[in-house]
Amino acid sequence: MSDRTRVALIFGGQSSEHGISCLTAASVLKAIDRDRYDVVGVGITRTGRWTQIPLETIRDYRIVDGVVPEVAEPRHDAVWMVGEHGCEVATRAGETLVDINGVDVAFALLHGPFGEDGTIQGMFELMGIRYVGSGVAASAIGMDKHFMKVAFEAAGLPVWPYVAASAHRLRHHRAAVVAEINERLAYPLYVKPARGGSSLGIVRVTDPAQLDAAIDEAQRFDPKIVVEQGFVGARELEVAVLGAPGSPDGCLASAVGEIRVHAEDGFYDFHAKYIDENGAALDAPADVTPELTARLQDLARRSYEAVGAEGLVRADFFVTDDGAWINEVNTMPGFTQISMYPTLWQEAGMTYPELVGRLIDLAMERPLGLR
Repeated sequence: MSDRTRVALIFGGQSSEHGISCLTAASVLKAIDRDRYDVVGVGITRTGRWTQIPLETIRDYRIVDGVVPEVAEPRHDAVWMVGEHGCEVATRAGETLVDINGVDVAFALLHGPFGEDGTIQGMFELMGIRYVGSGVAASAIGMDKHFMKVAFEAAGLPVWPYVAASAHRLRHHRAAVVAEINERLAYPLYVKPARGGSSLGIVRVTDPAQLDAAIDEAQRFDPKIVVEQGFVGARELEVAVLGAPGSPDGCLASAVGEIRVHAEDGFYDFHAKYIDENGAALDAPADVTPELTARLQDLARRSYEAVGAEGLVRADFFVTDDGAWINEVNTMPGFTQISMYPTLWQEAGMTYPELVGRLIDLAMERPLGLR
């Protein structure tokens, strides 16, 4: 038996962000210290099947001609087990289990529903597996833009006007929802799936006549929606937060980064994030005053605490001459080597491999069960 910590990289999944998760797994695998960690790759197909993936296959994941990679449907499925020596993952070949690998810590590189939303975290808790990132409740709150905003408001954080609508309200009281949106919010609006990510399903609306179609599009990704009042001329600034249990705040906040979108409408959509290399520029650090830096770092730490996060979040803000507002936190933010979260820590002197190791160490230090 190896003395190295045994890490399962879990990626893919059933959300619309499946391909981005695969790219993240490739980046983390290339960076992970193989002198410290034994690694097993576990992919989840778009249909929800689990499969062990050879590490050389994961390393080769990349965007080709604008197409993101995906986990192929397996010939044999992976299964998880808990035995006297802890958790194991194996491949089921008929009635035989092969490729049995012990797991000390799970690194779920999953974005969106069925991975970032507390579902897989609940499985880890039941199976007694330590894991990177936030727990069940924090992950669920951080995935749902409505409940996240409720948590922010309860913590006294500045939140821009919005309206949330459940599937039930939209099915039975749609006219009332539309009326509420038009009464409470000023255009332009952004209609969003409440539990989506990577800007998929988000529609910018500049006219009330466009609202119904925008709601329908958002509901293709999630029956529940959030409609946010848009900003005009705002800067999109971000702060990376990293768990630090020994610090007075329980976490560390990075310098401030900025997204500068090149599109005329300023919309940082999926294409600008991942496909178009010239879609946006990421400035790390951003050109901001020391006073604004301190303000956003404080808000970032408070947002981490407000949702009960652990390990990591990226806090996203809109900033104008009139103030700063928290937009959202991501409990599993974009994590490729060029994503904003690791880039901000690299600016602080922490390399990408060191950041990966730090997150695994935080997971290993955390006790099992309630904490």
